[in-house]
Amino acid sequence: MTVWFEAIWLFTAGKSGISAMYLHRVLPIGSYQTAWTMLSRLRQVMSSAESEPLRGTVEMDETFLGGPRHGKFGRGAAGKTLVAGALEILPDGWGRARLGVIPDASAASLKAFVRANIASGSTVITDAWRSYPSALAGYVHEPVNVAASGKPAHESLPAVHRLFALVKRSMEGTYQGSWSVEHLPQYLDEFVFRFNRRHSRSRGLVFMRLLQRAAASQRVTYRDLALVSKPKPVHPAGVHGARAWPGTLDIDSPPLPWRKNT
Repeated sequence: MTVWFEAIWLFTAGKSGISAMYLHRVLPIGSYQTAWTMLSRLRQVMSSAESEPLRGTVEMDETFLGGPRHGKFGRGAAGKTLVAGALEILPDGWGRARLGVIPDASAASLKAFVRANIASGSTVITDAWRSYPSALAGYVHEPVNVAASGKPAHESLPAVHRLFALVKRSMEGTYQGSWSVEHLPQYLDEFVFRFNRRHSRSRGLVFMRLLQRAAASQRVTYRDLALVSKPKPVHPAGVHGARAWPGTLDIDSPPLPWRKNT
């Protein structure tokens, strides 16, 4: 139990999170798989599905995660993961955020994300993508034509693009880009959990909230969390037969020419 308390504290103390390799290195944990399972269980209870939806004025857009690859740019790029993001716009800054993986930028996919994360009747600011008008039925839609404005997207929609920049920096910095598409929703939930509590005056409150969620969650195992099994392609041959004793360490002192008297 002490290791769990230490793991949760390390997990919440840093603003950008920790990797399983780091947790395995600093705590008395037997294997990397155990450390990964502990962090995955914590990420599982960080979901915002039970939280209040975003309200008021919300800025929304999509981005791709997966690093630079050859091929088509923008919406429809192959080999990358499409992520939708939304961020509340407050009079004195930015509020809460939501991130989620979506299969495509169609009206049906965007509508499902909007219904799950933004309260009905809110004002949603987006670009002029053709799928948004039908996806935002029941909302006040304020489209911004980025191409006609002559400004780059990060200036026309600054809030949500700052959100995307932060999540990409977190994924590349903390996890060195070593994440799988299957587990990406968990990493996004972790980022949103931290981002929405960035103004907390005490890290102990974040620790307490995560501890409460972890204690109330159901028991899961490594096999429940590991969505994709990736065994080693080549197993080491190992050592067979009798083993010889190691050589002696009784050797003469190495020559040190710089210590010779001149």
